[in-house]
Amino acid sequence: MLRFTEALLGAASLPVLLVPGSAAPRADLLEQRQSGNTITVDLSKTFQTMDGFGISLAFQRANLITNMSDKKKQRELLDLLFNTTTGAGFSILRNGIGSSPDSSGDHMNTFAPRNPGGPKAAAQYQWDGKDSGQLFVSQEAYNTYGVRNIYGDAWSAPGFMKTNNNENNGGSLCGVTGATCSSGDWKQAYADYLVAYVKFYAEAGVTVSHLGFLNEPEFSASYASMRSSGAQAADFMKVLYPTMQAANITDKTGIACCESEGWGNQVSMTNAIKSAGLEGQLKAVTSHTYTGGPSGPMNVRAPVWLSEQCDLNGQWTTSWYSNGGAGEGLTWANNVYSAVVNNNISGYVYWEGVQWPNPNTNEKLIKVDNKTNTYEVAKRHWALANWSRYVRPGAVRIGTSGAPSGLRTAAFKNIDGSIAIMAISSSASAVSVSIKVSGATPAAVEAYVSDNTHNCEKMMATLAADGTISGSVSSRSITTFFLPAPAAAAAPPPVARAVG
Repeated sequence: MLRFTEALLGAASLPVLLVPGSAAPRADLLEQRQSGNTITVDLSKTFQTMDGFGISLAFQRANLITNMSDKKKQRELLDLLFNTTTGAGFSILRNGIGSSPDSSGDHMNTFAPRNPGGPKAAAQYQWDGKDSGQLFVSQEAYNTYGVRNIYGDAWSAPGFMKTNNNENNGGSLCGVTGATCSSGDWKQAYADYLVAYVKFYAEAGVTVSHLGFLNEPEFSASYASMRSSGAQAADFMKVLYPTMQAANITDKTGIACCESEGWGNQVSMTNAIKSAGLEGQLKAVTSHTYTGGPSGPMNVRAPVWLSEQCDLNGQWTTSWYSNGGAGEGLTWANNVYSAVVNNNISGYVYWEGVQWPNPNTNEKLIKVDNKTNTYEVAKRHWALANWSRYVRPGAVRIGTSGAPSGLRTAAFKNIDGSIAIMAISSSASAVSVSIKVSGATPAAVEAYVSDNTHNCEKMMATLAADGTISGSVSSRSITTFFLPAPAAAAAPPPVARAVG
């Protein structure tokens, strides 16, 4: 969306204790398991495959990291975002593809600042190697932290390609159904522009995995924005996809659409794309929740992302829980749960990872002040960390049952065989739980908690001889029980052979 809140829309650690497999279960653990608080994880019951969790750094927010003079603080911020051990371990980065002719304010500058003379004239690209600070962060995410979901999304085409000759205030792409311009049909030029963006990033060593051409297409914002119906989006995809094929990038880069302001409009746009026979061209369906969230899984083959969600209106808070406010950490642990478990969301993206102090709202996870080289981390960040660190791209959501009153549970099996089990507590007191994994016998367990006093920190959990996990879920918290991947079988020693 959303540059600012001007759119009034709208949300001391202990080591793990393992009970050796050869030892008898302790009496206190047996008593706990008999209490009825047993959660069962069913490996045979599978749901959606996860693409991951992430943030955006659009509208020059990335420059808060890129331009930070204190390089130690710069690395700390990058670690907070992408490090899977000490930070959130985000695995999706959503960048804005610029359309502004300048970089004033928070504008994202375009690499096509001038009309070349018409839609068929040779493009005059001017790539600055910075991309509003996003390229540096993308290179770090990709090369240092292994992030592979790099999403480039355009809020608007350059103004000269649009019906209103302006990047702002809506307008449509010239040449799509119902959008005739005296300057001609700009669909191919816009497709070429987007593919050029992917190539610029590739030349800088970063593969763009997802490519979007719209953002909130039902909203004429006073900043970069472009309107489109579902039929118009499909009309453009008929040009964009072949252009991507001709550039030989479809093996790595796919189309994401359409970043609707609310779920209902996205359903309509997706249905129009399906009706046009183009569903197979979608790598992801993307939606926001500002004018309405999902009420159930979307009927589409492609993974569905909530690609932008945040608390736009609440004043900045670092609180985990005080009264259930829209910006609190526990609220966001539950928001992610609702998206992933109730609506089969595969990719979850908070609006901004970092932002300057003003506006002093919760649309960011980390407040950064370049003037003082300081930053402040909201508890929302750690709520997302409990998901993102342990549910990695390619993980499959698996079934859970038997959660005691006051707990919401979810479980995932990662590609490497590790398993993450989330327990979110709304209870005013700690809840003791036992966890059984149907179809597997865990060899080890780790547990991590975020609450009023912990930031995704290790806590005690125990593993009995029969594979039952026991632990405590603290009051109003999210706890992730993590079962590491089974150790690979040791390679047999080399066979000695006589020489000669």
